[in-house]
Amino acid sequence: MATEAAPARPAGPTRLVYFDDMWALRSAATVLAVQEEGGRVAVVLDATVFYPQGGGQPADTGAISAAGTRFLVEDVRAKDGVVFHYGRFEGAGEGCRHGFKEGGCVSLEVDAERRSLNSRPFVEYKGVIPPEQIQDKKNELEREAKRLISEGAKIEKESEYVEVRVIHPVILTPNVHHWSRS
Repeated sequence: MATEAAPARPAGPTRLVYFDDMWALRSAATVLAVQEEGGRVAVVLDATVFYPQGGGQPADTGAISAAGTRFLVEDVRAKDGVVFHYGRFEGAGEGCRHGFKEGGCVSLEVDAERRSLNSRPFVEYKGVIPPEQIQDKKNELEREAKRLISEGAKIEKESEYVEVRVIHPVILTPNVHHWSRS
């Protein structure tokens, strides 16, 4: 009686394409494995343009496609240097086989709107301000907002309260694996 072997793990880490081009939303890769892990389907590639969840930043979403087969990426996680793209095959029902072949070439496309939203850290002040200090705090936040605007930031005022939210783009470098709050 034959037993089913566990899926093989990739020999090395996934190449992170976004370290070469932080603005890239599309790339090509080679399929290393398609496996079920914890009740979810995971696609493992030799390279990825998808940011995995980490450091407080949510994972990218998007699609991986090849020869009429489309895998909808709903979550991305990195484990021991290997990136797992979790999701589902579009139009595939229970028990349906996927169309990706190990060693086959696939196209990756990140959801640009979600990437943009997720990669913008923010500076904000939330807390109780004594009434006599409200105007000073508001002035301080407005000065900070003007400084950031002069550097190309986008400003949003969330409410009529003192809270002013300042959102600015993050600049990732090869040494930074996630965004941070200032």
